[in-house]
Amino acid sequence: MRSQFGETAEALFLTQGFVYETAEDAEARFAGEADGFVYSRYGNPTVQMFQDRMALLEGAEAARATASGMAAVTAAMIACVKAGDHVVASKALFGGCRYIVEDLLPRFGVESTLVDGTDLSAWEAAVRPNTTALFTETPANPTLSLVDLPAVAEIAHSVGARLVVDNVFATALHQAPLKLGADVVVYSATKHVDGQGRCLGGVIVSDEEWVTEKLDGLLRQTGPALSPFNAWIMLKSLETFPLRVRQQTASAAAVADALAGHPAVRRVIYPGRDDHPQAEIARRQMTGGGTLIAIEVEGGRDAAFAASNALRVVKISNNLGDAKSLITHPASTTHQRLTDEQRAELNIGPGLLRLSIGLEDTDDLIADLTRAFDSVGAKAAASVG
Repeated sequence: MRSQFGETAEALFLTQGFVYETAEDAEARFAGEADGFVYSRYGNPTVQMFQDRMALLEGAEAARATASGMAAVTAAMIACVKAGDHVVASKALFGGCRYIVEDLLPRFGVESTLVDGTDLSAWEAAVRPNTTALFTETPANPTLSLVDLPAVAEIAHSVGARLVVDNVFATALHQAPLKLGADVVVYSATKHVDGQGRCLGGVIVSDEEWVTEKLDGLLRQTGPALSPFNAWIMLKSLETFPLRVRQQTASAAAVADALAGHPAVRRVIYPGRDDHPQAEIARRQMTGGGTLIAIEVEGGRDAAFAASNALRVVKISNNLGDAKSLITHPASTTHQRLTDEQRAELNIGPGLLRLSIGLEDTDDLIADLTRAFDSVGAKAAASVG
């Protein structure tokens, strides 16, 4: 979409409202009888351009943008339920997503059940006649466990429920949930879509009928609108999205292999490796291992903190999907609100680190991480000695 000036970079329509030629024109637009925008909370030309491109990227009929990834998750889930309904979700979720399922929805009469997402029998046992939504992340945050999407979609559809998939870790480049049977896909566009640590945003993609009938009214009346400026930033980011994510994925695979045999590392979890617990699923439904690596350090929390603090190229941050490589300790940050028992159930131990690979030189990343873990190993050996 271009304006009458034919600009090469998309125009930024930074406006709240729109002007009508006549009062009759305003009436027709508000009634949905004439095309055009009425208010940027409802829709905006720049935001619409971003939505259209996300729909094309995902192979979806429709997309809607939101102010953040959590706004996308919240709106998608609320649009699937009403009081008296039931939701089933995998236990391995980002902390904020678990809050929506465990705490928020039950306050409004929607029951929820959490299951081991890797266990198909658990999904089957949990669904009820009043189940209207199944929700999962795959790969999951932060342990990178995988869910068999076609199988879970079949379970959802057997009771007339919709499968909602958070596809942030895999990205649209490496996994297409709609083609695998999912009904709704959500993204934190803050992550790989922006990919440069600049702004917040979220996206929901699905079929036109559900978006029009269930989602649009909710978004318009509750107001989680994406800023046109952020939409413009993300439009420009989409131009380099495949290049960035392909390079980050290639580096992540190399880093995972380099760290797998390090004496200070108990285990490396990466969907692109044959030793991943669900490697067969990864090969079947993903085209690449992604940009995230989970690393369990020998020595628990102290060793994980020491390794993080020793890094120079990789920065400590709870963000991911950035051009800069970032590391975080989930037990004390993104999953801090969970109990010790809940974290243990999800294999989020005190020594677990989540590493998001950026665009730095691969050899520099390996050298930085190896040196950091070498220092941890040396300290451990000295303390034993």
